[in-house]
Amino acid sequence: MRHATLVEIGRFYKEMADSSVNTGVSEPLDLIRLSLDEQVYVKLRGGRELRGRLHAYDSHCNMVMGNVEETVYIIDEDSETPRTIKKRSEMLFVRGDSVILISPPTRDE
Repeated sequence: MRHATLVEIGRFYKEMADSSVNTGVSEPLDLIRLSLDEQVYVKLRGGRELRGRLHAYDSHCNMVMGNVEETVYIIDEDSETPRTIKKRSEMLFVRGDSVILISPPTRDE
């Protein structure tokens, strides 16, 4: 599954703003609203990444996600290569203050 880059998201946001058709995108959180019930990528503090279906969110970026695959990257002081731990969760609440990035699915998915 490929997710949108920041450049693609910026282009998409600009296209929506420039479009004469009212798409409902007038602020950044509207882009997340359009990703409801879609697979999203979320990068969190502490070397954690989530991929899963976005069920709900609020203005603080608190989120409820389903069918989540979590990847945790751990860098040991003794080793140069990071270890990865993968976990699966049926349902997950994500606290918004740990969110660094939310990437909606690309339009071609």
